[in-house]
Amino acid sequence: MFKEVIQSIGDIERVAEKFLEAHSEETVFAFYGKMGVGKTTFIKALCDVLEVEDYVTSPTFSLVNEYSSSKGELYHFDFYRIKNIHEVYDFGYEEYFYSGNICLIEWPELVDPLLPSNTVIVKIEELEDGRREISTEKL
Repeated sequence: MFKEVIQSIGDIERVAEKFLEAHSEETVFAFYGKMGVGKTTFIKALCDVLEVEDYVTSPTFSLVNEYSSSKGELYHFDFYRIKNIHEVYDFGYEEYFYSGNICLIEWPELVDPLLPSNTVIVKIEELEDGRREISTEKL
């Protein structure tokens, strides 16, 4: 579906723009990649392109941050610290995932069974030379 290499941090917004153009109809994105590969950094770039005015941070302790964007409400999830899937049931994930608003999900491995069938899988990998490759596929 989409594949692009981020050459440098200065290149990230260009790639974010292309990513959003390629996925203009999708709303749920699950970001896979090792710790420190740049998931949050890329999500911040997506939020910049979407004109989020708030300061974007990883919702590590709150599980979800809500932002207003040029495309409406946007939800940024980080499931790294959940202990079990029941925590996600408790905060009503369905209202977010099926809202029609953009959902950006970090550490989705922990909630894979709950992801909607139309989720876009986003893989971020560090190349040998330190550049990052972003690729996507459908769930």
